Amino acid sequence: MDNLEHNETAFLGSGWAFPVSFSADNYQLNLSANETNINESIHVILNTRKGERTLESEFGSGIQQFMFRKIDSTLKGEIIEAIKFSLLRYEPRILVQDVKVASTDVANGKIEILISYIYSKTNTRHNYVFPFYVKEGTNLDKKK
Repeated sequence: MDNLEHNETAFLGSGWAFPVSFSADNYQLNLSANETNINESIHVILNTRKGERTLESEFGSGIQQFMFRKIDSTLKGEIIEAIKFSLLRYEPRILVQDVKVASTDVANGKIEILISYIYSKTNTRHNYVFPFYVKEGTNLDKKK
């Protein structure tokens, strides 16, 4: 990446890659930058439960509270609002344009959420698809 390109995308930030990992050859902490860093940040926000972080107890989306509920229009609306609020509060580098429930798989308890956003400094559009499992751990075989 040349210096000009780096200056144009520097506002996107960089930080620890998620999940946290180390390179095998020199044992350095892996970092992520630019679009990858924002997508990892969105992933962390949406997967963090309220109260999970010790010094920042309100961090996260809290969508885990919707697990094991009936998938209906009310649930979809509550999930959409929780996601919009958490991204507005915890990811200042983006402006959320739309959040939609893209598809539902009621039998397997899976909801795919499509998040459309733009980078606040460049007005570049991006999308992020987040799979949310309402019924985790239900695929266990019965003991014979």
